Amino acid sequence: MKIGTGQRLTAARVPCHNGAMKRPAAAKIRAFRAKVRAHYRSHARSMPWRETRDPYRILVSEVMLQQTQVDRVRVKYAEFLAAFPDLNALACASFARVLAAWQGLGYNRRAVALHRCARILEREHRGLLPNDTAALVELPGIGAATANSIRAFAFDAPVVFIETNIRRVFIHEFFPGREAVADAELLPLVAAALDGRSPREWYYALMDYGAALARQVPNPNRRSRTYSRQSRFEGSDRQVRGAILRALVGGLALTRSGIVRAAGGDGERVLRLLGDLEREGFVQRDGRRFKIAGGEGGA
Repeated sequence: MKIGTGQRLTAARVPCHNGAMKRPAAAKIRAFRAKVRAHYRSHARSMPWRETRDPYRILVSEVMLQQTQVDRVRVKYAEFLAAFPDLNALACASFARVLAAWQGLGYNRRAVALHRCARILEREHRGLLPNDTAALVELPGIGAATANSIRAFAFDAPVVFIETNIRRVFIHEFFPGREAVADAELLPLVAAALDGRSPREWYYALMDYGAALARQVPNPNRRSRTYSRQSRFEGSDRQVRGAILRALVGGLALTRSGIVRAAGGDGERVLRLLGDLEREGFVQRDGRRFKIAGGEGGA
């Protein structure tokens, strides 16, 4: 089953009673699996993190892919691994080096979390990533969905999780026309459809089908109860915070006035955000100047 640029994807309807979702019949699940697998055979995407079984490299990719488009991650993933090829290299690096390598991906707290993860894993797990959801969610920046995606891709574990493409697929296929679909309604369907023989490849197939849906139909995720529009980046505090960090990641130590000039915009706002970054552990004072923190950074 191929999806052409002009072909509209349609969902098979599942009968509902009093607004409640009926458990789909086994035949419906089989047909759904067949559709997803057929699409994957013809349209599987090639991605560098799919070419490895190294849990560290998969951890890096999963953290990078949080709230960031695949095409942006491709380039930074290779650069980051060139700088930090294994868990020990990342754990031993200064936070300033890690943050410098992260620039261009945004959401810099993820760099902090990943750096802290590496140090905790080296210190408490003998440098090994655990194949255990409860242990993974104890790590900084790792929620249940990310923990289970790591387990599926690094260890081929038959676990259940939802991310944006998977959510899109199940809303489109099983909830046509429904608004405010809750993830709690989707999880049993994800579990019912899971291919326990090869969870890794099944989730690749689901994600690729979801990415195709994004180009073919109005975004089904807008009908998710969790949906919210991302706030505008241009002119936001997040943009100014990024500008402050970019001014400092080259190893420079700047005065307040130097940071205001480098970050641009309202001086009062820049200094307020500089104070936030200092409290969060991203930057530290060095006399009258500021620089990227030398330790782990803040959460």
